[in-house]
Amino acid sequence: MKKIYYLLCVLLLVQCSKNEDNNPTDKGFVIPDNFPAVKYNLIENPYSNEKRELGRKLFYDARLSRDNTVSCGSCHQQVVAFAHAGHRVSHGIDNKLGTRNAPALFNLAWNPLFFWDGGVGDLDLFHINPIQNPVEMDETIPNVITKLKTDNNYTDLFKKAFGSSDITPLRFNQALSAFMISIVSNQSRYDDYIAGNTAALNTSEKEGLQLFNQKCANCHAGILFSDFSFRNNGLTTGADLGRFRVSVITTDSFKFKVPSLRNVEKSGPYMHDGRFTTLEEILDHYATGVVKTNTTLDTILQQDGTLGIPMTNEEKNKIILFLKTLTDTKMLSDTRFSEQ
Repeated sequence: MKKIYYLLCVLLLVQCSKNEDNNPTDKGFVIPDNFPAVKYNLIENPYSNEKRELGRKLFYDARLSRDNTVSCGSCHQQVVAFAHAGHRVSHGIDNKLGTRNAPALFNLAWNPLFFWDGGVGDLDLFHINPIQNPVEMDETIPNVITKLKTDNNYTDLFKKAFGSSDITPLRFNQALSAFMISIVSNQSRYDDYIAGNTAALNTSEKEGLQLFNQKCANCHAGILFSDFSFRNNGLTTGADLGRFRVSVITTDSFKFKVPSLRNVEKSGPYMHDGRFTTLEEILDHYATGVVKTNTTLDTILQQDGTLGIPMTNEEKNKIILFLKTLTDTKMLSDTRFSEQ
């Protein structure tokens, strides 16, 4: 069944790439050859560039918030890989602050679960949470739909995307999903390197890659640079119980989703609560800052009676040099994803 589903997805994507907008070079959402099969359900919501364009407009529309001041793009900014530049935690309506860092948004078609605690398992439902969250957008989906129906531009866009001008919650969610899955990051210098251009990385960066594979790749695995698991990475704990809030399983306490490290140079602050502002601080934490305040600390971080991951300053510097090769400058400036 998995093979059949994957083949159907590929056929749909090929068809979508033929259905181009006025820009003949725009092939929409295309699965990179070296990426795994997508998790997003393209059977229930086939991708099209028209849906993406509708979703892009919705993503940057502040009318999705109660007082029409906060859009999705307010907390997810393209220039920093759709994270929130300079904000430790999300900054929403009425200048209210959330409790968690706004995660970067890219390669979402491959994510099995969403948010730091994995509280949502369907991208089509992802958008409801921030819209209805009282410290983020503080609005309701029915109110959003009512606002959109008063705008003739949306009537036309929904008709182009779905074949009729009906504006419904399902179509609203599917259009946002189409935009979000289209944000694919696979054009970094590292991608050029693994495609065969050995000159894309210098000697220090290649040494950093080797060190990364030794010390970091157990969790930040594969071409997506995350295994999408939930782990306790030895931070000093606060009130946020992480995955436990969703699963109510004691062994999930203080575990948070492993984020992708693609574009990590741009997407700070870091960790679920944004406590670190630099890559140096992150590696310092793993080298010497890991604490065991409870029983759920990941076993990778407590081997042979030692907490953390041993790293010299030189090794840390080379790993950081490698991490910077994961920056996808094309994605960060692609006008298909910008507010325009």
